[in-house]
Amino acid sequence: MPGRLDRKTLDALVRKGEIDTVLTVFPDGYGRLLGKRLTARHFVEHALDDGVHACIYLFTVDMEMEPLPGFTLTSWERGYGDMKMVADLATLRLIPWLPKTALVFCDVYGEDGEPVEEAPRWVLKRQLARAAAQGYVVKTAAELELYCFRETFEEARAKRYQNLTPFSTYLEDYHILQTTKEEPLVRAIRNAMEAADVPVETSKGEWGRGQEEINLVYAEALEMADRAVLYKHGAKEIAHLQGCSLTFMAKPDMAAAGSSFHLHSSLWDKAGRKALFAANGKGPAARAPLPPLFGQWLAGQMAMARELAYFYAPGVNSYKRYQSGSFAPTRIAAGWDNRTCGFRLCGEGSAFRVENRIPGADANPYLAFAATIVAGLHGLGARLKAPKLYEGNAYQDATLPQVPKTLREAIGELERSKVARAAFGDRVLDHYLHAARLEQQAFDQAVTDWELIRNFERI
Repeated sequence: MPGRLDRKTLDALVRKGEIDTVLTVFPDGYGRLLGKRLTARHFVEHALDDGVHACIYLFTVDMEMEPLPGFTLTSWERGYGDMKMVADLATLRLIPWLPKTALVFCDVYGEDGEPVEEAPRWVLKRQLARAAAQGYVVKTAAELELYCFRETFEEARAKRYQNLTPFSTYLEDYHILQTTKEEPLVRAIRNAMEAADVPVETSKGEWGRGQEEINLVYAEALEMADRAVLYKHGAKEIAHLQGCSLTFMAKPDMAAAGSSFHLHSSLWDKAGRKALFAANGKGPAARAPLPPLFGQWLAGQMAMARELAYFYAPGVNSYKRYQSGSFAPTRIAAGWDNRTCGFRLCGEGSAFRVENRIPGADANPYLAFAATIVAGLHGLGARLKAPKLYEGNAYQDATLPQVPKTLREAIGELERSKVARAAFGDRVLDHYLHAARLEQQAFDQAVTDWELIRNFERI
C-alpha cells in the first residue's frame, strides 16, 4: 500500500477493513505529537469534514503535562476551553509500524474559528507566507542525531536514566561493523519511515557510543517539519516495540558528544523548481564571491543567530551541547565545509546551501524552520553584506561572537530582538518567551543529582 493516502484510497481501505484507526495529531510547543485516536469509520464519516476537538490548554502545559500559569492564550480563569483540530488531508499517510493505522496532521483553530497562532504549525506557515509574498519557496532538510540504548523506556526511567547500556561500547562514527549491532532497530526505522512517505537518505554511526544519525530527504519547509516530527515520534515508538529505547536529548551525557539537528536551508523560485542559490563550479573558489541572494540569506542567519537561539536550543540541557572540540558550534562564523563554524556552506550547483549547526536534536522543527526564515528574510530585507568565509579553527578564535551559553542568556537575547518581534508578532513571541522563562524557572527550583553528590556529605 502507498505511504501517502488520499480520501478515495482511505475510504476504500476502511471499507476493506485494512485501516481501522486514524491518528489525528498536531505538534505542541515542544514538538511532541498530541491528539486523538479515532475509529477509521468515525474519521471518514464525521471528523474528516467536521474536525476533532481538544482542550486548548495543550499549548500551555509543561513537559509533565501540568498547566502553567500566566499565558494569554488560555488559563484557569478562562476555563481552558476547546479548540478544533482540522485535518490537513495532504498529510494523510499510513503508519506501518502500527497495525491498520493511518495518521493525519491537523491545524488548530480557536472557538472563534481563527487559527491558534501560537501553534507551531501556524508559526511556520506564517513565515512561509512571508517568504511566498516575496516570491520564494523555502526548502529545508534535517539531520537528526540520537542515542540508542538496550534498556526499555520503562527500565531506563526506573534507573533514573543512569548507567544505561548503549548499543555500542566504543565511538562508532562511520563504523559499519559497530552499527550492525544497531541495525535491527535502525533498519526498522529507515524502512518504516520510507513506508510512511518520510523519505530517508542515509543512516550512519555518529561520534558517540550508540549514537546514530538518520538523514531525511529535503523538502519544502512545512512538509519537512511534518516529516521530522513524525520521524522523531515514530523512532521512539519503534524502539518501544523492539524493547529498547532512544533519546533525542541535546546532551544526555556530558562525557559524550551531543546530538544535533543540522538544519539545511535554501531558497527556490515560487514554483519550487529553480534553486536560487545555485552557483557554478565546485569547491571554495567557486563561492567567492557568494551568489548575492545566498550571501544576504547567510548574513541574516548569522546576524540573528543569538537573538533566535531559543528556537534552536529550547531547554536548559540544550546549551550543554555547545562544547569546544565536540563538533557542536561555540562560535558564530561561516566557513566552506568547516565543521568548527556555526554555519557550514556545502553542496554544489542546485544543492548549494547553508547548514546551520546550532540547533540541537531537541529543537522543535517547526519553530527552528520558522526562525531560519525570519533570519533569512531579515538578511534579504536589510540587504546585509555577505560575510567573509572563515578558515581555521573557529573554536579557538576569541574574536568571533559566541553562541549563547545558557537558556537564560538566550531568553535575554530574544527579549531584546526587534526583528523577532516584528516577524513573529507580539502574540507569538510573548507566548514563547513566557514558556522559556517558565522552563528556566522550573530548573532553577530543582535540586539536581549533581548538587546532592557534591554537597550531601561534605558541605
